[in-house]
Amino acid sequence: MQRIWDRQSVWSQAADQAKRAIKRARTVALVLGVTGACAGTAAAQVMAWSDEAGKALAFLAAVTVGLVPLATKRAGPQQVRDWTRLRSLSEELKSEIYTYLAHVAPYRDANPQVLLDRTERVITDTSDLVTRTLPFTPRPRALPAVTDVGSYLELRVASQIEGYYRPRAAQMSRRSAQVRRAELVLAATAVVLGGASGAYGSDWATAWVATVTTVVAAVTAHAAASRYAYQEVEFSRTATELESLAARRIEEADAATDDAFVEQCERVISAQNEGWMAKWLSE
Repeated sequence: MQRIWDRQSVWSQAADQAKRAIKRARTVALVLGVTGACAGTAAAQVMAWSDEAGKALAFLAAVTVGLVPLATKRAGPQQVRDWTRLRSLSEELKSEIYTYLAHVAPYRDANPQVLLDRTERVITDTSDLVTRTLPFTPRPRALPAVTDVGSYLELRVASQIEGYYRPRAAQMSRRSAQVRRAELVLAATAVVLGGASGAYGSDWATAWVATVTTVVAAVTAHAAASRYAYQEVEFSRTATELESLAARRIEEADAATDDAFVEQCERVISAQNEGWMAKWLSE
């Protein structure tokens, strides 16, 4: 069990690194795109009074815009696919360990060979990603202190609800709100610039209207790619389903009820993982 728990740690670290790389690439692409748009507009206006400054801004705009495809390439479909597969395997190993420690089917007789066989099959299916785990070593951590279904309920289900799903839903809600505020501020700026252009015939304001509109589109696209709203809904839904299962849990349960309870909880957690994986891979 400790060996499998250590392997789960390695796969989880590889998945975390892959996710960070994708997020970093998308953020860099957003910054480069916004910088390029603003520098390009500024270059045309600055050129009138400073040729050197205008050329410098034009150079900056050309370089940053040219780097955008290189940045987005590191967050392409293949990178997303690898990340989701790494995370999926990590979560499958974790699910098997918790199910085994709870002593429910298919581990009611606590046969470690069954655990080894099932986890080996999972790892074999993703053998092409083994190289992604080579830089990592297992984090020092003890096995979960799960010994029965009661401790499983506390350390797996309640911990997931309060320590992961609810906080993550709140985090995604905050990020969605931040994006909406940014879009509102940028849209208001575009309106003000448009008003200045129409009322005063200001050429510089006219040029910046298009630039601000481009920035709004870039921010919106970044938020859509990050799927903040979708993740908020999924995290909240999963937490609610687990809370419902926990509330219906019968304290004086028999073996069949224990098996069904753990299976249902793991199915809810797995469905959440599979749902966001399908969402990420579909676009």
